[in-house]
Amino acid sequence: MALESESISTSANFRYWSSLISGGVAGLVVDIVLFPIDTIKTRLQSERGFLRSGGFRGIYKGLAPAAAGSAPTAALFFCTYDGLKSHLGQLVTDKSHQPYVHMLSAASAEIVACLIRVPVEIAKQRRQALSLKYNASSVEILYNAIKAEGIRRGLYRGFGSTIMREVPFSFIQFPLWEYFKQNWTNLTGTTLTPFSVAICGAVAGGIAAGLTTPLDVAKTRIMLADDRSEVTRKGVVQVLRGVYRERGFRGLFAGFVPRVLWITLGGAIFFGFYDLTSRMLSSDESIQ
Repeated sequence: MALESESISTSANFRYWSSLISGGVAGLVVDIVLFPIDTIKTRLQSERGFLRSGGFRGIYKGLAPAAAGSAPTAALFFCTYDGLKSHLGQLVTDKSHQPYVHMLSAASAEIVACLIRVPVEIAKQRRQALSLKYNASSVEILYNAIKAEGIRRGLYRGFGSTIMREVPFSFIQFPLWEYFKQNWTNLTGTTLTPFSVAICGAVAGGIAAGLTTPLDVAKTRIMLADDRSEVTRKGVVQVLRGVYRERGFRGLFAGFVPRVLWITLGGAIFFGFYDLTSRMLSSDESIQ
């Protein structure tokens, strides 16, 4: 009994570290490789407009905070997601209810990850937008935000809008990803490899990205707004109404192409590297 308990504990610890390392590696690779596409998307969504926000100039501005925050954010996400999925999966025996397990696990993981993601996004997007006011280092941007508005309104401005973007995104992406993986062999007749996991992640991410673009527009507008702007005091729905009045349907889906492209490619790299790293760690563990 003691040996069985020790084995379960060892397995849980390995799963935790595997998720931590695999998620961190995957997140870092994606953010560095696809950063220019993210910059273009942010500038297209900016209230200042694409050209006034920098156009195609300085498309690597904001890479430092993105790279610094990507690994811990992704690691925290997957530790929470895999842990909850494993725990809830043991409680839910009906396979037809598994998508709900994936949705709840992913939504909870996104909320936890946003504790790191939101400050990183603020520094990154203000660097990307090339506003003269934020033509400073990432540390200075965050320091000035805290000094001017405090931690809640400065460092975590847009936290609610980010959650409102990430949770629906996860509700769509992760159940689709899990479904595609589970049915890959039946549909294609081939075994599930890191490459096929990457394809599943790309398709799931692209669908989720397209459907949630308006929420991303609202989040970007709130994060980039001047601290005296009315936008900072508005909710997501109010911001989207303003965008629609200003630019119509096209405004609500500003940055659609780069966002879908970025997350489709990012999903392929992210989930592919995550699965590959997990397999390598599992192989090392079995050898030991």
